[in-house]
Formats: sequence, C-alpha cells, structure tokens
Amino acid sequence: MSRANPFGDLDDFGAEPAAKPVPADAIEKIARSSGFPSRKADSGAARKTASGIGETASPSPAPPASAQPVRQPRRHVTGRNRQINIKATEDTIDALYRIADAMSLPLGAVLEQALAALERERG
Repeated sequence: MSRANPFGDLDDFGAEPAAKPVPADAIEKIARSSGFPSRKADSGAARKTASGIGETASPSPAPPASAQPVRQPRRHVTGRNRQINIKATEDTIDALYRIADAMSLPLGAVLEQALAALERERG
C-alpha cells in the first residue's frame, strides 16, 4: 500500500504573472477626469493656454481651518513617568489647559495641586 505524496503536485501554487505597469499619463488623465487634485508642486511659472497667451497659475485654495485651536506642545522635564487617560467634557479639558497655561505648569503639576486642594477641603 503506497501513500500519495502530499507535496507531489504544487503547480496550483505557482507565482502569479507580474502586472503590466500603467503609464503615468493614463493615471493622470483618470485622476483629472475623476476630480482628484495633483500632489505635484505647482512651479508658479506661467502656463500657456490654448490661445498661446501666458497665464499665471492660480494659487491653490488654503486648507480649511479646524474648528479647534491648536495647542502649543508642552515639554517639561519632570519626575513624572506614569500616564493617566481619563474622559472629560470639552469644558473640563479646556479649563485644565487654561489653568496650566496661566500657571506655566505641566498638566501633572496642576492635577497634583487640584487633588491636594480637594483633600484639604474634604478634611
């Protein structure tokens, strides 16, 4: 009694043929017709129109301003090496950052002072 070799016929697992590269012109044409903007930097040089008259490149629109103001990064060298992740309302988070900015302290120091004041108040 002979057994069939399980690795005898592996022709079904051959490498797939390499795909033909698509010309860059075709990709750009499809992107323009689909409304995708180009990431290529605009040289700012004058472009020729169909009439042969030079036309200056129009500036690209400015990115939309975010609704939230961007906070400046805080870099404080402290002995704090533990992280805490808490959920809070937007007002609470804004108040924490506002107080830390006004006191020129890192967030951890503001939290320490707030907890100490709460413990004193509770007795």
